[in-house]
Amino acid sequence: MHSIFYYSEELAHFDFGPDHFFKPERAQKTLELCRRYGLVDLEQMAIKSPAALPKEKLLLGHSEDYLDALLRVGNGEIFQEMLSYGIGTEDNPPLKGIYEWSSKCAAATWNGMIELLDNSCDVIFNPLGGFHHALYSKAEGFCYINDIVIAVKEALNRNLRITYLDIDAHHGNGVQEAFYDSDKVQFISIHESGKYIYPYTGFLGEAGEGKGEGFNVNIPLPPKTDDELYLEVFYRVVKPLIQEFRPDVLVGQIGADSVVSDPLTDLMTTNNSYVEIVSELKKLCEKILATGGGGYDIYRTARCWTLAWGVLNNKEPRDEFAGLVGGMMFGPEMEVSTLYDKPYLVVGSEKDKIRKEVEETIEYLIRRHHL
Repeated sequence: MHSIFYYSEELAHFDFGPDHFFKPERAQKTLELCRRYGLVDLEQMAIKSPAALPKEKLLLGHSEDYLDALLRVGNGEIFQEMLSYGIGTEDNPPLKGIYEWSSKCAAATWNGMIELLDNSCDVIFNPLGGFHHALYSKAEGFCYINDIVIAVKEALNRNLRITYLDIDAHHGNGVQEAFYDSDKVQFISIHESGKYIYPYTGFLGEAGEGKGEGFNVNIPLPPKTDDELYLEVFYRVVKPLIQEFRPDVLVGQIGADSVVSDPLTDLMTTNNSYVEIVSELKKLCEKILATGGGGYDIYRTARCWTLAWGVLNNKEPRDEFAGLVGGMMFGPEMEVSTLYDKPYLVVGSEKDKIRKEVEETIEYLIRRHHL
């Protein structure tokens, strides 16, 4: 097995501003943890830095007029029309250099897909990717260029079947929109319900149209869903759907904002269920392209992604410096010396209410997809 970790110091240090939730430095923290835990100098793996993706490839996912506007913004221009493209909002500020930065992040995901398609690699991880909210002609939700759509469309040019699984706490609306009428892309998104958080989409009835009907699967969850119920959703719905579809490549947006400490979401999972799901994905498809995504508790996110990288490489993390180095990178003081979270379960009447809603969602999907 061969794997590639895409990383760039330049990209990891791009600054969205002191008050912006999105911090690319998560990728740097992840690589530092992977190095500390013996997950970098592996015989089968490589670390690669991407060059910018040419415009002809960016056009796989975006309109030319949008890319031209984004380029102008990236060159430092400020103009009224940019607002019609979603640029200039609190979520998507007009940042100098944003075109080149987004293009390089997209290039890592695209290059990773090419490595998989050419059979030179089995596992790819791009922690600087996963921009699942970017639309065809609009920036949204911290996302300017949808690297996932571009990479998947490249694979579709080779007539392959792709499963896209999104475990980010936010619905992957940009990816859904791109493949809503396709029967070649199985879209599955597990997320906090759009009744409560951005992008306010991803409901059960959003199931695809035309040839794509039934291939678009949304699993909206109520706030405070914990590991137990999250895993129940995965094993009873997600896993059998993927097994039935039998993808050539599995693309996983493994954002880490479903965890209990994330400041932007209200799910209550830990990285224990996160790791279990990544482990199952490894069994479901021989070729995996994983990207980052959400995760706004940056240290806990780095721990999630470090554990995921270990699982994807069949390697157990081992800290040779345990007890010698401070624990800030690992989150709360009580969790120093381990990458894993302490178990967390919601209990009592609150859990009963959540369970009832989740069970209704599971039963609806089982009936719809004859699972």
